[in-house]
Amino acid sequence: MQENRRREESEPMSALITRQPPGVEGGSTTLRRVRRWYRMEYVPVACGLALLPWLVVLAGNLPAAAVASNWRTVWIGLDAAEAVALIATGLLAVRGHRLYPLTATAAATLLVVDAWFDTMTAAPGADQVSAAAMALGAELPLAVVCVVLAARGHARRTV
Repeated sequence: MQENRRREESEPMSALITRQPPGVEGGSTTLRRVRRWYRMEYVPVACGLALLPWLVVLAGNLPAAAVASNWRTVWIGLDAAEAVALIATGLLAVRGHRLYPLTATAAATLLVVDAWFDTMTAAPGADQVSAAAMALGAELPLAVVCVVLAARGHARRTV
């Protein structure tokens, strides 16, 4: 039972799609064809490549400055998402739950995004210094901690 579970966790998703239930002989040729023609791993690659021309369009068409009507809600929502991700990561890691590397990765990503947008949208002067101090003193170091936690959790699962 434990060996089957360990094998399933280490197999790529495409192998899981085509696995036949125990006791089923032969198997479906449709699933094999799906595996051949449609690999889930290529979806993010294709989407990333499709975004490259869009970046050129954005760079040429976006205004240099804009007013956001939900500014406060956006920042509160981002910080709330960070708090949930950090709390979930800590609680799951303390329990040794197998999903904490995922929440740690999400938390790290949110922290880096927060640091980026804080520093890029800050007004020149004291606001910019404050944003840089928060990014360098809190958000980015905490993101590194989350990445280390995620890497350690992943390494424990694969050994």
